[in-house]
Amino acid sequence: MEVHCEGCAGCCMDWRSLLEDATDADVDADADHQRRTPFDGESARAPLDDDTNFVPLIRDEVRGFLESGMAAALTPRFWHARDERESVTVDGHSVAAVAGRPVFFVGLRKPPKPVAPFGREESVWLPSCVFLDPESLQCRIHGGEHFPDECGAYPAHNLALEHETECERVESAGGGTRLLEAEIDEDLDGLLLGSQALGAKLFAHPRPDDLEGIVGRAATGELTAADRAECLAIAAGSSPGTLAISEHHYEWGKARALETTDTDSSGDDRAESWVGPAIREWYRRAGDEGETAPSPAVASAVEDDRGAPDTPGWDG
Repeated sequence: MEVHCEGCAGCCMDWRSLLEDATDADVDADADHQRRTPFDGESARAPLDDDTNFVPLIRDEVRGFLESGMAAALTPRFWHARDERESVTVDGHSVAAVAGRPVFFVGLRKPPKPVAPFGREESVWLPSCVFLDPESLQCRIHGGEHFPDECGAYPAHNLALEHETECERVESAGGGTRLLEAEIDEDLDGLLLGSQALGAKLFAHPRPDDLEGIVGRAATGELTAADRAECLAIAAGSSPGTLAISEHHYEWGKARALETTDTDSSGDDRAESWVGPAIREWYRRAGDEGETAPSPAVASAVEDDRGAPDTPGWDG
């Protein structure tokens, strides 16, 4: 597998709004292929949220982000149940469940950022991965200890499942060649579908009542830091291949998430990384500036000055 990523980052942002003359139905249909699900391909389940490029993390990756004070970068994803046999009703939503326990992924958040992908001259506000540098369109953690396995395997997993890749969508929409070589290893690891995913990247909450309010806010994109902390704690305490939850790791994960995403009474952030303050700043700027996006170079003040790692640069 070989891809040409410079100037693209199509897999790191939601660029549906850039599709010219597309109806809402066209946009939704075009995005369905990318809504990753932990279940096998026999029947897709629709997520409650609207993120088309959700990157699922495995348990140890969730723990790593928590340990590094980057809980603010993470968010859960729930699904609508396919039928009553697998469902639990929370906040009026029939959500997918295993053994009566609502299940979810944990992935990376996408705050609005000013980006100019695919050769655009003017930037536009698009939901973009928290770790995407808007100016270089490169991942700030690429190749580092926190770089998700799923990102490293993309688009191989899509190719293995015979799903259209974001590379191919970019080619269709804007021309050029992004997917240079589509051959992948037959023994590709990391897909974790079906029962393999349970406790590893598909997390089951043992107390559905604790999700009251959380599921509703997940569906409307209004999750709070406390909402995310509850889900991250369950993920941190999960055991691969089982429904068991380590109470020690649950308590640690929740405390760690809350202490690195809260703000004190003066509004000063107490997070141990640049992530939380940068996300809030992006939302503030997008709200203040409306549809007019600034130069992507503003990322220097929003992210770099807060301690975001440098991007690796293109090697030609």
